[in-house]
Amino acid sequence: MEHTIRRAEKEDMGQVLELIQELADFEKEPDAVEVTAEDLIRDGFGENPLFKCYVAEVNNRIEGMALFYNRYSTWKGKTIHLEDLVVRKSSRGTGLGSALFAEVIKHGHMEGVKRIEWVVLDWNTPAVNFYKKNGANILSDWDTVQLNEEGIKNFIANNNS
Repeated sequence: MEHTIRRAEKEDMGQVLELIQELADFEKEPDAVEVTAEDLIRDGFGENPLFKCYVAEVNNRIEGMALFYNRYSTWKGKTIHLEDLVVRKSSRGTGLGSALFAEVIKHGHMEGVKRIEWVVLDWNTPAVNFYKKNGANILSDWDTVQLNEEGIKNFIANNNS
């Protein structure tokens, strides 16, 4: 499949949002997406962008995307967190995911990061196998911990001193 991998532009965020929603549907969280295309434009293309994004384009349509941002590890220094790597269902198995993944790895290498990390659902066997095949370590002894918006508000309300 002939494709182009390129940095995302503001005008791409509507299609990027479609991919985010497709991923949420796949992960059985169809109502979890709160972000809008306007949020993505503001947060990714303002004076201090919060993320970077590559897109895979086929016939002038975005078929995949990889969204990531910089982090800092107290043990390693500069790292990248790959938030989402998603390819439309109709284009899976065509090499677009591999091409996007490679672009993020090359970007991290150019920036001199010490680690690139992400999370994957343990039941998503194709993704787990893809990452293992590409040399990633799956850390089964670490649990993802999150404090959602309600939890943040409750914490503040109960610890307001």
